[in-house]
Amino acid sequence: MHYNLKVLAVLRDVVLLQKRELEKSLKEKYVERNADLKKFGNSLIKVIIGPRRAGKSFFAIHVLNKLGSFGYVNFDDERLVDIKDYDEIVNTVDSVFKKPKYLLLDEIQNLEKWELFVNRLQRQGYNLVITGSNSKLLSKELASHLTGRHLAINIFPFSFKEFLKLEDKELTKNEIKTKLFSYLMNGGYPEPLVKKIEYMEYLSTLFSSVIYKDIIKRFRIRSVQAIEDLAIYLISNIAKEFSYNTLSKVTECRSVNTIEKYLGYLEEAFIFFRVNRFSFKVKEQMSFNKKIYCIDNGFISAKAFKLSPDVGRLYENAVAIELKKLEMNGDANVFYWKNVQQEEVDFVVKQGTKIKQLIQVCYDLSNIKVKDRETRALLKASKELKCKNLLVITEDYEAQRNISWFGIKRMVKFVPLWKWLLHI
Repeated sequence: MHYNLKVLAVLRDVVLLQKRELEKSLKEKYVERNADLKKFGNSLIKVIIGPRRAGKSFFAIHVLNKLGSFGYVNFDDERLVDIKDYDEIVNTVDSVFKKPKYLLLDEIQNLEKWELFVNRLQRQGYNLVITGSNSKLLSKELASHLTGRHLAINIFPFSFKEFLKLEDKELTKNEIKTKLFSYLMNGGYPEPLVKKIEYMEYLSTLFSSVIYKDIIKRFRIRSVQAIEDLAIYLISNIAKEFSYNTLSKVTECRSVNTIEKYLGYLEEAFIFFRVNRFSFKVKEQMSFNKKIYCIDNGFISAKAFKLSPDVGRLYENAVAIELKKLEMNGDANVFYWKNVQQEEVDFVVKQGTKIKQLIQVCYDLSNIKVKDRETRALLKASKELKCKNLLVITEDYEAQRNISWFGIKRMVKFVPLWKWLLHI
């Protein structure tokens, strides 16, 4: 009994201290996020998923603060590790926050069997908002245990549109273009942007922390060097094709199965994501090489082994992130296209059974050979995939042009990246 009272006292202290941190956060500058706030008016469980430090809890507390009273507990706290009685956690939060209207459970994946706990609270009438930084764990448990009783909200680091909101003023075209370069280099993680922290040190530390805490520690990985080597190799080869055999050769890990597993962990932790090569046959899609992208451009600048930035790949990665958001929201499936002549289209956007759009990212169109190569691949893919919505994302060139190649004639739209990012 004495031990239980001691644990309960610790629990109350933790919740009280977290409440103070919460109140402090509510006074900090908040950039409104591009998310569907109507979902908060629903009694279903609101599940906010996204990378660590992307602003999930900050977003949730600012929205809930406008909607009414809410209780809060953050499970990414070592002081809560020994608390096994989940009911006592809820009772303590109810007591400290005076029976709140909403209950925000932050970084829920740190609780064992969290999905059963959350499910029970919802049945008991709690209006729940939960956050998590592990995509596979949450999606797997959501699908199996919360089917029909939850609404997903994805929060990534700032989009370019959100990034510009930090300025609190209308910007000229030249100012927007200048800001774009900063965004492409430094990324959109909110904290260093809002608090004016040194970007590269912050992002380098965050990258290493996610790998250690969310992968090495969680999955008890013994070959630490192998997964670190894999992460650095991938971040240095963004927007390039890879095979599991190639990856096994650049790390200490010789097992292709282990490499695939490690890559899965890196995706679950929201560092990287894969894009499959398009094929009408699912088996072929699985056997083809994939392309790798990073969840935020800032990580590339902070961790990639490069002597100078590859602006073209930063452009392509920024486009890939926005298309990944569409995919996670269930609005599209994204692929790349390649033919036997090794001609390539960067992105194939598919909705249902239809190919909605083909996108080529071409930072530098000044070289006529590059321009011809990029548009020729678009036209060939257009014919094969029966899609006439063709887009080339550029640095600054904007036009609509009829382009022909060996009997194939299509209208191709050219749009600068900054404009595309503001309108997607």
